[in-house]
Amino acid sequence: MAYLTVKSSSFSSLTDDDLIAIYRDSGNMEIMGELYRRYSHLVLGTCFKYLKNKENASDATMQIFEKLISDLKNTQVTYFKSWLYMVSKNHCLMQIRKETSVQKHLETIRENTPEKFVEMWDELHLNHESDDEKRLVAITEALNQLNQEQRTCVELTYFENKSYKEIADITGMDTNKVKSHVQNGKRNLKTLLEKMYDVE
Repeated sequence: MAYLTVKSSSFSSLTDDDLIAIYRDSGNMEIMGELYRRYSHLVLGTCFKYLKNKENASDATMQIFEKLISDLKNTQVTYFKSWLYMVSKNHCLMQIRKETSVQKHLETIRENTPEKFVEMWDELHLNHESDDEKRLVAITEALNQLNQEQRTCVELTYFENKSYKEIADITGMDTNKVKSHVQNGKRNLKTLLEKMYDVE
């Protein structure tokens, strides 16, 4: 990212629109350096406002400017400063939504520990002895390796106590397909967990 520290006097007097036009024609990375010099503080401030963490805001700022390398070549921008603010805001909101979704999922899993994991563990006929925390980590990792349909059906069955019909209503699948995904998901979970624990 060395180009972000470049300051070229030949570009400093140009307008944002001129810089972007030249960049779209030439791909000159010094222009990105000039835009970074002008607006990195704005992006960093916006990211900090939403992410509430200096390190995360700094990382997000770098990610946003890295993405600008391709975005400015393919996006028509009429007022760069306002556009960049919205890009920064949306980047942060997407990151927050992603983190919230992951956190909510983890909380749901933890709320069902140990009884749901013990139930699943027993139904998979796994003989390996391990404590509840290790089961939590192992099953979570295995679930993440299932395809989306199997994972959804298994999670709704075990962690939300949904019937096949209820899952069918939620997902739009027919009940036979739901049942198949649950059964195949359990079988694949068993295989994945046996590999993790090196069970013969």
